[in-house]
Amino acid sequence: MPAPTPRTEGSPDTGGHLAPQEAPQGSVRPGSSALSYAHGTAPTPLLGDTIGRNLDRAIAAHPGREALVDVPSGRRWTYEQFGRAVDELARGLVANGVSKGDRVGIWAINCPEWVLVQYATARIGAIMVNINPAYRSHELEYVLKQAGISVLIASLAHRSSDYRRMVEEVRPNCPRLRETFYIGDPSWEALIVSGVGVTADQLAAREAELSCDDPVNIQYTSGTTGFPKGATLSHHSILNNGYWVGELVGYTEQDRVCLPVPFYHCFGMVMGNLAATSHGACVVIPAPSFDPADTLRAVERERCTSLYGVPTMFIAELNLPGFATYDLTSLRTGIMAGSPCPVEVMKRVVSEMHMAEVSICYGMTETSPVSTQTRRDDDLEHRTGTVGRVLPHIEVKVVDPATGVTVPRGTAGELCTRGYSVMLGYWEEPEKTAEAVDPGRWMHTGDLAVLRDDGYVQIVGRIKDMIIRGGENIYPREIEEFLHGHPKIADVQVVGVPDDTYGEEILACVVPRDADDPPSLDDIAAYCKDRLAHYKIPRRMEVLDAFPMTVSGKVRKVELRERYAAG
Repeated sequence: MPAPTPRTEGSPDTGGHLAPQEAPQGSVRPGSSALSYAHGTAPTPLLGDTIGRNLDRAIAAHPGREALVDVPSGRRWTYEQFGRAVDELARGLVANGVSKGDRVGIWAINCPEWVLVQYATARIGAIMVNINPAYRSHELEYVLKQAGISVLIASLAHRSSDYRRMVEEVRPNCPRLRETFYIGDPSWEALIVSGVGVTADQLAAREAELSCDDPVNIQYTSGTTGFPKGATLSHHSILNNGYWVGELVGYTEQDRVCLPVPFYHCFGMVMGNLAATSHGACVVIPAPSFDPADTLRAVERERCTSLYGVPTMFIAELNLPGFATYDLTSLRTGIMAGSPCPVEVMKRVVSEMHMAEVSICYGMTETSPVSTQTRRDDDLEHRTGTVGRVLPHIEVKVVDPATGVTVPRGTAGELCTRGYSVMLGYWEEPEKTAEAVDPGRWMHTGDLAVLRDDGYVQIVGRIKDMIIRGGENIYPREIEEFLHGHPKIADVQVVGVPDDTYGEEILACVVPRDADDPPSLDDIAAYCKDRLAHYKIPRRMEVLDAFPMTVSGKVRKVELRERYAAG
């Protein structure tokens, strides 16, 4: 975190912090090749810090400002207090035999201890392994064994999950697991107390051994077939990604960032926590897991300036009974990611939630995660029709999925990204790493995209989600965006299902605005007639109360396809 020195707009200060004014990037210039390639430029270099050293800079610059607020428990930490708490936990981990490169698992819901583990493991060179709170025992066992976790920190329980019982169930099959500490249990306090014999000099010596290129985090990507893969990320990749996401929404030490998104995912721990601490801002935890009322209450009470969420979270907040009674005037910005935002939802977020500078981010776990982002002054079309421009210090290109050749601007193909943000690899899976990252260090995202002449990227679907109906390539995103304008539809997901005649047929899964008056298939066909090509009009429809979701708030399209494949 740079010192708070005076800055000149558009130029770097002594700490490498920028009041951002990027160099023009991505747009087609006269005489250019007009290929689908863009690279992000900025006058500020990448940070060369480890996460621990960057936190030290924030503490030195803003010791008395709030760093972390947990609304459910009422606990608060200034940066100085947060730094002491991180060091206490780091000492406890060292006292319990955690060495550089050891894997420390965190299996917990959103809470202050989660954040402390994130920064304490980074300070001592351990590799924190994020474990999805929704995992059951067989998934937990796989991650414990595949990552070689020696120390596990877990919640006691959440909803129907008894974490202690599941740990005890799988422990006999996980010989490398030495210790388990439970948040809210005497074992947690024992972990902290055990570090009293570790001196500040010992902690400093441990940190002096670290490089910003060391691995610091393993995140398991959602696997639709087989087990998930552990994307391994470095200090350099996630610290810089968080920093630049925060730069592009204009974070300063005055900002207070409400995070209802899960910490176990990059959205919470990188775009949230690291974006905040690298700018001296405050992280506000509204609840252990997403609840729309808790979120709006936290924004109001803590006077948050920024709010995060996937579109379904914002939809739930906007549709909350009594929404208009919450005072959200403190909001200025926020981040929406995870899936496309319907135009009407974005209009309401800007006008009714006061988030005039809300930003759309696109990325994936393997790229730390953000590759493209809209800017603070982008208009409605760019915020809903695109996922922004490439971030500074990152490259993107769109290639023909079959040949790997870069396609012309305006042509759909697979989006690839390259730069500091690309993962080190999948943990101990070199073959799968090679399938995703090519010899040129380009990460192949699996997303179908178009790079426009103005440098903005449009995501038109997943390669695996693309529907091929009678030889026509159909992108569900286009149909979903169109159907969001139907007066009877609150939300919609479009998937392809098997069909004997056309190979695949289009299924629209609809959540109606009024459960007692859902649209019919004929209503949808009439709405689409003469406005969509005939082959893009859904031939099947299912009315749902809600979509199956991942813990991070993404719709599980694969489940919808499987559920309705038989017709």
